[in-house]
Amino acid sequence: MTAETSHAPAAQTSSVPPGAITLARHGEPALSRKVRLSSQEYREFWARYEIMGLLPGQTPPAALKDFVAGCDVLIASTRLRAIESAETVGGGRVFDRDAVLVEAPLPPPNWPAWVRLSPRLWGFFARFWWWFFNHHEGGETRRQAEQRADQAAAKLQALALEGRNVVVLAHGFFNLLIGRALRRRGWRMTLREGYKYWSTRRFERR
Repeated sequence: MTAETSHAPAAQTSSVPPGAITLARHGEPALSRKVRLSSQEYREFWARYEIMGLLPGQTPPAALKDFVAGCDVLIASTRLRAIESAETVGGGRVFDRDAVLVEAPLPPPNWPAWVRLSPRLWGFFARFWWWFFNHHEGGETRRQAEQRADQAAAKLQALALEGRNVVVLAHGFFNLLIGRALRRRGWRMTLREGYKYWSTRRFERR
């Protein structure tokens, strides 16, 4: 991965302490990963994944519920799995939806049909090819996704510098890109729970 360039920290416009920014991954979608797929079948799998909602009956972690209960702003990606996640943890509260938060694309490498892998492995190889070899098939490139992540980070930073605590329900890899952008802007990660469903990354500025 390329070296991160630095941004000058944004100036605070008031004496109010900055709020925290919590990036949470959505819950588990209602689409089984216990299958083996060809490259083309994975494309179809990913297209379904992008429109699916959540698997019913999930219980979000208590810590995430507490973050949402104490936040001033709740925002979700416009993907259904993120919207339903925000509804699940939000307890009926109003929240914003922003397309800038959607996941970066995952076009798989064009391997022969006899290569059949699990969705998890296809996701790894697709991300690797996209990140290192610019394999985007006419979709969003790595550079474009990083620019979009920086736009998202700027929006979240503006809210937090007003003293508001922000919680985002979005996607695993794109949350990672937003986190990189936030660190370039002087934010420190104070909580990291990995990449599992409902996991969180929390950023603070002191």
